[in-house]
Order: sequence, then structure tokens, then C-alpha cells
Amino acid sequence: QVQLVESGGGLVQPGGSLRLSCAASGVIFSIGDMGWHRQAPGKQRELVATITGGGYTNYADSVKGRLTISRDNAKNTVYLQMNSLKAEDTAVYYCNAKIKDTWYSPSSDIWGQGTQVTVSS
Repeated sequence: QVQLVESGGGLVQPGGSLRLSCAASGVIFSIGDMGWHRQAPGKQRELVATITGGGYTNYADSVKGRLTISRDNAKNTVYLQMNSLKAEDTAVYYCNAKIKDTWYSPSSDIWGQGTQVTVSS
């Protein structure tokens, strides 16, 4: 069974930085698009950033220039480098990935369990 495990969340002061990691494990044939989403208290989950297998990226307007998504295909891992953090970045961050466990199976949309990021002085 494929799973995604996030790490790197925590408490940081405004203007600070954090780096989130999300590693896929299990039986994996290939991984397509990977991404990060977040959900703040009382709000809907929103897209933060995505990255294709070829490295093309897309960002929410609210994070452009401050957050950077990247991936290491050899490690089946996606990262989110978070700089110049603001209080409004406080949320639970979830990674997701489209994963095939065999060459003939369709991709499954797998989600991690989430990691809390709190930006506060």
C-alpha cells in the first residue's frame, strides 16, 4: 500500500522559514504530479503549489515568490521551501501525489496525513 508521510512542520516567527518534506513509500511504479495543499481553521482546503514529473511548477498567487516546490524523483519526495512566512500561512499542510503501482493500473490520488505550520510571534 502506497503512503505519503510529511515532515518539517512546526512553529516559526513571522518572516521565518520552514522546509516541508513528503516522502512516498510502498509499491510504486511511477509518480506523476505532486503538490501541496493547506487548510486553515474554518476555511476550505486550498492549493498551494504543484509540480509535474518534468519539473514544471504552478503556485497560488498568495505564495508566489515566497514558497518554492521541488521534488527528488530518485527519493520519491516532494519539498516545500517556505520563506518570508506570514501569520496567514498558518494551516495544516497536506501533500498529494498521483501514483501508479503497476504499469497497467490507473493513477491513484494519494494524500498525506498533514503537518501543522504555525506562524506566530
